[in-house]
Amino acid sequence: MREWQIKRRERTRKLIELGGLVVKAGLVELADDDRAMLYGAFLWMADKLRSDDGAQASALWIRKGKRAFDMAAIAETGSKIRDI
Repeated sequence: MREWQIKRRERTRKLIELGGLVVKAGLVELADDDRAMLYGAFLWMADKLRSDDGAQASALWIRKGKRAFDMAAIAETGSKIRDI
């Protein structure tokens, strides 16, 4: 397989995974599949990350996301995640 094909597949996989996060967060249903609304929300988020409060917002969103991933894993496996 050529290098450009490998890079294209990697990019495609990344985009699919990111789209999966949009679905997992319930944003598609909450926005009634309004792509302008979703894009506007992403632009707002990017502006927030570029602002003076960006580091604080990033830390908050990371904690919240990790907690949600952990809760989903617990629900999926029925077991508790341990901190290492």
